Amino acid sequence: MKKINNGSSAPPRLDIQQSWWAMNGIGNGVREWITEEKVEKIAEAGFTGINGFLPPQEKQEEWHNLLEKYQLSFSICAYPWNREELSTLLKQAQDFGVQHVNSQVMDSFVIGEEAVQLLKELTEEAERFGTTHFVETHRGRITQDLLRTVDYVKAIPNLSLTIDFSHYVVSGEMVGDIFRAEPFFNELLQRCGCIHGRVSNGEQVQVDIGPNGEHPMLNRFKGWWKQGMENWLMDAKVGDIFPFVCELGPPGYAITKNSYSKGNMEEISDRWEQSLLLKRIAEEQWAECVQGLAE
Repeated sequence: MKKINNGSSAPPRLDIQQSWWAMNGIGNGVREWITEEKVEKIAEAGFTGINGFLPPQEKQEEWHNLLEKYQLSFSICAYPWNREELSTLLKQAQDFGVQHVNSQVMDSFVIGEEAVQLLKELTEEAERFGTTHFVETHRGRITQDLLRTVDYVKAIPNLSLTIDFSHYVVSGEMVGDIFRAEPFFNELLQRCGCIHGRVSNGEQVQVDIGPNGEHPMLNRFKGWWKQGMENWLMDAKVGDIFPFVCELGPPGYAITKNSYSKGNMEEISDRWEQSLLLKRIAEEQWAECVQGLAE
């Protein structure tokens, strides 16, 4: 499984990235922060990277300057339907200098051998460019179904995943009988190259986990995140980097106090504070993994 490597002699490290999508609407309570304010706040909070989208050509110099100024890594999301689409994006990503490409592969109606062939082609294309490429476990995409995705992983030995089990928990309404999914989750966690951090309760894809992580589903997710990190660390080498993206979306991912029809989009959570909590949790899980391997 291909890992991100910066060519240094540093020990394998965690790269905590903040989702740029998660910064939609975030500000000081009076107005939304502008681009540089958001980047500055991300860096000040101790994040080491941003996960976003490839900037349009006219914005690329600005983004290069901001990433250099605040010393942040940068990864991007993609939504390829075929090899040609990914190839075009990979060339643009390579020119920009992104850390990795995270693909939500389209779409959920592509199944069986057709899905395996497409995933093989995308993996081959990323290898041709020398770009680290992860396929995300996501609803409404080729990886929508947990059991089918396990089959894809078995069929493609070099397929690397971004793990986001919030999608499987909510789509399968997994709560009381979640133990039945564990063997399949374990199969996917063997290919974990990146994690997108979000907690689902089996009914909503994104829940408030409380100011100190009191939500009962958090321990489940912490266990999966830690297992993915441990699996990744088992054969990690110097210079290798493991990205954990805090990915709390705006409404309608975020639950609001009133309905859309009433025109009130006030969220039940402080999304920025929840992102900081996810960051702290990921750092704690990573530290436990590293300590465990050292003992």
